[in-house]
Amino acid sequence: MTFQDLNLNKALWNALVDLGLETPTKIQSEAFPVIMSGKDVIGVAQTGTGKTFAYLLPILRLWSYDKTKVPKVLIIVPTRELVVQVVEAIESLTTYMNARAVGVYGGTNIRTQKGKVAEGYDIVVGTPGRTMDMLLDGVVKPKAIKKLVIDEMDELLNLGFRTQLKNILDLLNENRQNLLFSATLTEEVEALINDFFQNTVKVEAAPTGTPLENIEQSAYNVPNFNTKVNFLKLLLNENEEMSKVLVFVSTKKLADLVFERLEEDFGERLGIIHSNKAQNNRFNTVKEFHAGTIRALIATDIVARGIDVSEVTHVINFDVPAVPENYMHRIGRTGRADKNGIAISFVTDKERVFQEQLEELMNQPIPIIDLPENLEISTELIPHEMPTVAMPNMDLKMERREPSGPAFHEKKDKNKKENRKVRYVEKMKAKYKRPIRRKPKKKSKKN
Repeated sequence: MTFQDLNLNKALWNALVDLGLETPTKIQSEAFPVIMSGKDVIGVAQTGTGKTFAYLLPILRLWSYDKTKVPKVLIIVPTRELVVQVVEAIESLTTYMNARAVGVYGGTNIRTQKGKVAEGYDIVVGTPGRTMDMLLDGVVKPKAIKKLVIDEMDELLNLGFRTQLKNILDLLNENRQNLLFSATLTEEVEALINDFFQNTVKVEAAPTGTPLENIEQSAYNVPNFNTKVNFLKLLLNENEEMSKVLVFVSTKKLADLVFERLEEDFGERLGIIHSNKAQNNRFNTVKEFHAGTIRALIATDIVARGIDVSEVTHVINFDVPAVPENYMHRIGRTGRADKNGIAISFVTDKERVFQEQLEELMNQPIPIIDLPENLEISTELIPHEMPTVAMPNMDLKMERREPSGPAFHEKKDKNKKENRKVRYVEKMKAKYKRPIRRKPKKKSKKN
């Protein structure tokens, strides 16, 4: 099947020709007719299978010019980076159309974004929090939304956006088409679907846990963090085919540490991105990685969901993810558009249980390869790897002491005085050594 076999108009077809795209992916070809029918769709597809175009193509095919300058389509995504990339994807498909899209997300001036939305855009792409602000302020008219897209549904719930999503769904017009796309169908995702949607059609391009066929997977047993750093340096120095590498690290702190250890060797060819980095820094880093200026990009799982970069040659799991599904999201960044990709995992003894879990999910083992002989094996551990000493929970009982009674000391003489009322007569006698009596008052003479 080619895009010519789909019911596309000339404007969309010309845009696809400009992009050099001829053949739709499985999720694109299967979702297109169902979305065109107006039914609610649950799309299940791994990262890198073309989910964005899978919902954009039919939405834009059904789009028609409307004089009312209010958004009719709302697209919700988990990260700022993904907002920008979805808007860019819309712009690339609407080169020959009048449809316009705007992105809204936190971390920027909300008044500026409100003013832009009010100019009259057809499609709003936003993160949950900022989208909720726009709906509550009436900048985006809830009853005007005809199509709702929730992309990366599982990640939105993982990031704690369940409440915002439910509030948005309660606000919107009930007479709308819902399009939900997710890499995994967890119990939480299915519960939300059952609460808010009915008669949905499930379109599944790749079942959860199915590894992409054009990705070569391998793993190395590496003893510790410092040896992982040495191995990563060795791979980047000796393998010229690693021209665009994504390195996944489990935490922001460890990602910063990996970057510090590699920065001296690779300088400007090395980049890092996580949620603590400034917004402009994150956007610029992704652009430089996309352009090939940055050769290796260190990233955490949360932010990496917003990276949509083509031609990633290698994905390196510096740490094995504790959530098996995250492994599928990671390796899905390579081997895209029918190209081959390579995924490499560094596995310590503590991470072996995570590897077994993801192998069970995929129903397939990951080949273990011996470490190269010229790799420097370090025995030094970082604080994160230091063994913790578990202190026994000892119930210490204090020895009971007999009560010693009230404290006592001899009073000073000045404090031995007793407080009692002193009569005037006694006071005068003590002063003059003889009794002194008051003189009786003279009686006033009466006139």
